[in-house]
Amino acid sequence: MGNVREIIAKRVAQELKDGDVVNLGIGLPTLVANYVPEGIDIILQSENGFVGMGPQAEAGKEIKDLVNAGGVSVTLQPGAAFFDSAMSFAIIRGGHVDATVLGALQVDQKGNLANWMIPGKMVPGMGGAMDLVSGAKKVIVAMEHTAKGTPKILKECTLPLTAAGEVDMIVTEMGVMVVTKEGLILTEIHPDYTVEDVKAATEADLIISPDLKMMSVSD
Repeated sequence: MGNVREIIAKRVAQELKDGDVVNLGIGLPTLVANYVPEGIDIILQSENGFVGMGPQAEAGKEIKDLVNAGGVSVTLQPGAAFFDSAMSFAIIRGGHVDATVLGALQVDQKGNLANWMIPGKMVPGMGGAMDLVSGAKKVIVAMEHTAKGTPKILKECTLPLTAAGEVDMIVTEMGVMVVTKEGLILTEIHPDYTVEDVKAATEADLIISPDLKMMSVSD
């Protein structure tokens, strides 16, 4: 079925609209920037204090003081602007981010998200994720469907929550799910899987859309 991370990132990129201010989380979500459709210009915001972030810097061309929130060397787009953390989080908390894309350890059918506490490991805290999922207009979780075969999409999260009821959409290598008041609806499925495959890998109660479509996995 190809590279799982690329499949997820390509599908998420299709959700972005021209002019959107977008925050991409650490890890898989950063790949989304590589697959933004032609003709769509987005503004990438980095919570450590700038907008106009470009792709990851090429090896040997890094600027040591120019990194994203995950400490990865990046580039800038024309018109980029820098500011302090107070302004950065005013943008986030003020509702000026159109979409945020995050990974998750767990997400459940009520739109609850757990993505910061790794059992048995010391972690520095949830960072800006709590603010992003509360402040962004659209919250997309981009992650692999299971963790070594263990479901990550649950009836109810068991890990400490980052936010409650804030997730709008989940994109995995198996399909696309939308969180609604009625429950978690499978709206698209990867052509390599059946509905039974998706249900078997999901603990949450899945509602199968009557208009279920094939997930677009092409460039």
